[in-house]
Amino acid sequence: VSCSVSFLIRNQLGGPGLESVTQKLPILVDQGDADEFLEKQLKPELLLAGAKIAGYPINLRMQPGYDHSYYFISTFIKEHLEFHAQYLF
Repeated sequence: VSCSVSFLIRNQLGGPGLESVTQKLPILVDQGDADEFLEKQLKPELLLAGAKIAGYPINLRMQPGYDHSYYFISTFIKEHLEFHAQYLF
């Protein structure tokens, strides 16, 4: 069964094995605005809508001129690791 992230968030992750979710930790997303998959496959606006409905804090940062490449990921990975690390402990 395939589900999109926006569907899971919109339904507040209430599926099997996730009943113990008690916190809605912030989500950080970077998306390149020159990504060839943006409009037909990635659809970040659906992620934003799902997060809003479910009350998840989300920061979607559209990055001008970036696509779906290694260079895009390598540019922002440090920020993502630091962002997520603050919620580990």
